[in-house]
Amino acid sequence: MAHTTASVKIPASPDQVWQLMGGFDSLPDWLPYIPNSEVSEGGRIRRLANPDGEAIVERLEEFNNKERYYSYSIIKAPFPITDYLATLHVKEDTDGESSLVEWSGRFTPVDVSEKEAIDLFYGIFKDGLESLKKRF
Repeated sequence: MAHTTASVKIPASPDQVWQLMGGFDSLPDWLPYIPNSEVSEGGRIRRLANPDGEAIVERLEEFNNKERYYSYSIIKAPFPITDYLATLHVKEDTDGESSLVEWSGRFTPVDVSEKEAIDLFYGIFKDGLESLKKRF
């Protein structure tokens, strides 16, 4: 199983950051790669569309509003992986005034090397977090 983590420091409080990105259906609010999100099953399933119109279906696995994180799995996506589980987590940075946002994931590559799968998701996570930072 492969894994990767990207992080970014944001000059805003963890509560401010979480307010923007902490909802399971909030990706279109801060992630340009995902222009549309529709939730179902009481908010536990989100159906996303990427810019090419390809469907990505994800399931909310764990949500902790107090500690500001959620984990989700992929049910269907145009990615060469299986067994995907990722977590978005907003923490207070060591300076006490900023936030540290981490996006981590683990997955099993399918028909690609572990490095190719890691590079793909690290790029998605890193680019996504940089887009989030620009909102502040």
